[in-house]
Amino acid sequence: MQSDEKIFITGASSGIGAAMAIEYAKREAILGLVARRKDKLSDIAKQCSDQGANSVETYSLDVTDEKLSAEIAKEFMTMADGIDVVVANAGLALPDHMSAGNSTQINQVLNTNIMGVTNTIIPFIPRLKEQKRGKLVIVSSIASFMPMSFFGGYSASKVAVRRLSDSWRETLKKHNIQVTTICPGYVKSEMTDVNDFHMPFLMDADVAARKIIRAIDFGKKTYIFPWQLRYLITAMKPFPDKLLLKLLS
Repeated sequence: MQSDEKIFITGASSGIGAAMAIEYAKREAILGLVARRKDKLSDIAKQCSDQGANSVETYSLDVTDEKLSAEIAKEFMTMADGIDVVVANAGLALPDHMSAGNSTQINQVLNTNIMGVTNTIIPFIPRLKEQKRGKLVIVSSIASFMPMSFFGGYSASKVAVRRLSDSWRETLKKHNIQVTTICPGYVKSEMTDVNDFHMPFLMDADVAARKIIRAIDFGKKTYIFPWQLRYLITAMKPFPDKLLLKLLS
């Protein structure tokens, strides 16, 4: 068990983010948890305290707010005296809603899923460079490897953050900063509970969180899971996207 790790997680009120917070709490981490919903976040913070977290700080934040994101990052690093792991997990999975004749919903997805990542990660970079160590974790999706009908904005956003991760990994490696890209399949959460389509290999959030943390600990560059989808995506690279979609439908 590791103690006193300084962990900052966005999208921490449910799903993968909440499950990761609880798993890190079991390692006696110092936690900074971010979400828009104060009530849900308070519930997760209490669970983390009960599971052994060294301390838990909660921040009500919409990650599209650049200024407040930077202020909260600074506040957490001051309180914790540094940072070890930053997890950019907050995201939206909404349909494009093109029939509405406006781009409001797709822009909301793009802003949250892309700008939310840059707003989360970048304020920590100067301190990580100064420390000459640290880990950045960016949650993408298997949707970054294939088009999804009605969810073009979501798929595009997950491609974008996967490529951001790849670029930042090369940029930051000389500073001993690890960048891990997480590409989950379907994970049981409020986000997937509303889906009315088949979700192959649906996984519980606590199982997913343990797999993700293990990948971070082992310094994985890109981690695609579950393993069935990892091998399927690799095997289907030479073939048209529509064939992969058919296999998963």
